[in-house]
Amino acid sequence: MKAAVIGGTGYGAIELIRLIHRHPYLEMGSVVSNSQAGNKLSDSYPHLSGIVDHPLEKFNAAALSETNDVVFLATPSGVSSNLVPQLMEAGMTCIDLSGDFRLRSSEEYQTWYKHSPAEEYYLKQAVYGLSEIYSEQIKSAKLIANPGCYPTASTLGLIPILRANMADYDSIVIDAKSGVSGAGRGLSLTSHYAEINENLKAYKLGAHQHIPEIEQVLADEAGLSMPITFTTHLVPMTRGIMCTIYVKLTDKASLEEVWGIYTAFYKNHPFIRIRPKGSIPATKEVMGTNFCDIGLHVDSRTNRLTIISVIDNLVKGAAGQAVQNVNLMNGWDVRTGLDDIPLYP
Repeated sequence: MKAAVIGGTGYGAIELIRLIHRHPYLEMGSVVSNSQAGNKLSDSYPHLSGIVDHPLEKFNAAALSETNDVVFLATPSGVSSNLVPQLMEAGMTCIDLSGDFRLRSSEEYQTWYKHSPAEEYYLKQAVYGLSEIYSEQIKSAKLIANPGCYPTASTLGLIPILRANMADYDSIVIDAKSGVSGAGRGLSLTSHYAEINENLKAYKLGAHQHIPEIEQVLADEAGLSMPITFTTHLVPMTRGIMCTIYVKLTDKASLEEVWGIYTAFYKNHPFIRIRPKGSIPATKEVMGTNFCDIGLHVDSRTNRLTIISVIDNLVKGAAGQAVQNVNLMNGWDVRTGLDDIPLYP
């Protein structure tokens, strides 16, 4: 299958191109970048020279549909909501990484993203692409709303304990930390070397656009509204997310019992690795891969569960999960094209 990538010079797009290039059933098709149209990929990313050096094209839905089978949209928020309708009308399957189709409520999207929402017709068609949780719905979808990086790590860490009905819903606190690549390739004071190097800072307190996305998933799992405390931090590294999640347990439980719940829940999901009891994951241990590693600790004094969930924000948090969803949609083994060993050190 030929795969097109829209937003071709961003970090998410470049990671998609890397994964598509090594995928046995996908072939790199069109690469769209309106701002760089007429240039080659290697003009922006010299490391691709002689490997995947496609010309960059302007967006044209009809032309894309003639030469490509599936399209990934790695655009800034507020862009894909205008492009997806044209692509779907041209008969294309779309995987959107931007966030424009993740929230079912148009009002919430406007509040948190500060953009006009997508048309209601397409919002209703979108399937939320959290691969391990909604695989059956993903298999028959034509439009995938690929989850955000923080929501992926957070919800994969929380859902097993919610499904077990062992969590105090009012107690959930998510302390999240991300590398600088999560801010994209655009220039900003936040990601300026002198600002982030040897520094650690919290940002968007109570205002991060991933808050309603996480709450929407958790509400679906619990069957009721579930406001969370979610704090994000920027750390001086390129890749990786660590979510440290605190949950009060409703009844006394041992680490052995909780660990058993998580290992049973994810036993058929090769990209979720539940660490042995007493082992806590680190971001470098999943770098460059589609793994989500989860470590668990139960404090018998406070009856509080601590969940450590780590992912590579550009792979499991973006491009890797998008490819995993394409695998599901086509009946391929979910590991196809994603069986990398983590980069270490």
